[in-house]
Amino acid sequence: MGIKNKWTLVLASALLAAIAGVAPAQETTRRNLLLTQPGWEIGGQIASYHYEEPNIMKLTGERTGFVGAYTYTSPNRVYARIDLRMSYGFLEYESAGTGSMDDVPDWIGEARAVVGRDYLMGDAVALSPYIGFGYRYLYNDLRGYSSTGAVGYRRYSHYYYMPIGVTARIRAAERWVVAPIAEYDAFLGGRQVSKLSDTGIGYSDANNEQKHGRGYRAYLMFESRRWTFGPWLHYWKIKDSDWVPVGLSTLVQEPENWTREYGVELRYRF
Repeated sequence: MGIKNKWTLVLASALLAAIAGVAPAQETTRRNLLLTQPGWEIGGQIASYHYEEPNIMKLTGERTGFVGAYTYTSPNRVYARIDLRMSYGFLEYESAGTGSMDDVPDWIGEARAVVGRDYLMGDAVALSPYIGFGYRYLYNDLRGYSSTGAVGYRRYSHYYYMPIGVTARIRAAERWVVAPIAEYDAFLGGRQVSKLSDTGIGYSDANNEQKHGRGYRAYLMFESRRWTFGPWLHYWKIKDSDWVPVGLSTLVQEPENWTREYGVELRYRF
C-alpha cells in the first residue's frame, strides 16, 4: 500500500489515545463560537471535478456528495474529529489517443480522523491547528467503447495521507463566525488498481504503487451553532508510479496526474 507499518501504528495510536482522553470530558454547556463545536454533523455538497494525466487523458464533470462528522471536545480545548465523505458523478472522458466517452460513473469515498487544539487570540479571533490521518478511495468505471472504438476498464485508487492544517475563526456577528481553513496533505502512499482484464485482449490486472505526491485544501466557511456553509477547494498532484508487468510482454505505469475539485457545502450540527 505504499505505507510503512510504523507510520500507520504511530498515527492510529495517537488518534485513539486522543479520542479516548477527551471523550469522557465532553462539554455540555454552550461553548464560545470561536472554539471548535462538539457534536454530530450531516450535510451535502455539490462540486466541479477535473482529473488529468497531462498529454494523455482527462475526466471532468459535476458531482454531488454527502458529508458527516463527529467531534469530541474537552475543557482544555483539545478536540478530536472524524469526517466521512461520499461523492458521485457522471463524468466526461477525453483522450487524444482513444477518443471520448460520456456518463462515466465515478465514486469518491473519504475517511479522516484529526486531533487539534483551540487557541483564543483575543475576543474576536481563534486559531485551531490540527493533524491526523486520512484515506481516500476512488472508483471509476470506463467499461465499454469510446468514440473511436477503444475498450475501457475499471480503475480503483487508494490514497493514504496526513492532513496538517489550521482553522481560523473570526467573529463576524453575535451568532456567526467566519472560518477559513488551510491544509497541506502529506502523501504517505497510494495504490492504483487497473482492471485491464476488462478489455478482454489478454492483459492481466495492474497493481501500481504510488510513492510521491501532495495535496492541498482550502475552505471559507461560515459557522453558527447549528449551521456551517461555504465554498471549498481540494487539489492533488501525484507523481509517476512504478512499472508492473501485465502480460503480452507489456509493462504499464500509472502516469503523473492531478485532480482539482471545488464546490460548496452545507452542514447541520446536532
